[in-house]
Amino acid sequence: MTGPAVPPRRVLPETTDLAPAARELAGSGWRVHRGFAVPDDPWDLAPARVVLAGPVRTEDDARAALLGAVRGAGLLVHVDRAAPWAGTFLADLARLTAPPPAEPAPAGHAAAPAGAAPLTAEQRQILDLLAGGASIAQAARQLFWSLRTANRRVAAARDALGVTSTQEAVVAYARLRNDQQ
Repeated sequence: MTGPAVPPRRVLPETTDLAPAARELAGSGWRVHRGFAVPDDPWDLAPARVVLAGPVRTEDDARAALLGAVRGAGLLVHVDRAAPWAGTFLADLARLTAPPPAEPAPAGHAAAPAGAAPLTAEQRQILDLLAGGASIAQAARQLFWSLRTANRRVAAARDALGVTSTQEAVVAYARLRNDQQ
């Protein structure tokens, strides 16, 4: 195999038994972990080929599952699609799973390599907190910033990283951070 495998992201109907899919993934070399609690270290779970498995019953479960996916874990979940938060969870997961669209460089400009734009210390601080599971509002409080300032720092980080969503910025930042270690 060349390079790391793409983590599986499977969302099954609420009544589906996850055991057969878990056995299939385990047979393919993935380590299936029941639940969404993961250790703080290492941050990047992709090399360990971990798949978080279980029901996503609450909004907190959804946040924990998404954080695991951002950190590189695969997901094997079932969700009640009628839950009020389910649409947001599924949309966030779809954005995380889909490869970012390639944008051509403007005429006369060479495309910058991925992660080439420098991040300020403030941008790195807030992205670290977001990567740890904090919301922008929580990160703002921890950094003693206004919510407006926090949103502006995140927007500047998205621009510097060449992405359009905060979630993509966290993933791109995590990859940069892991490449530099």
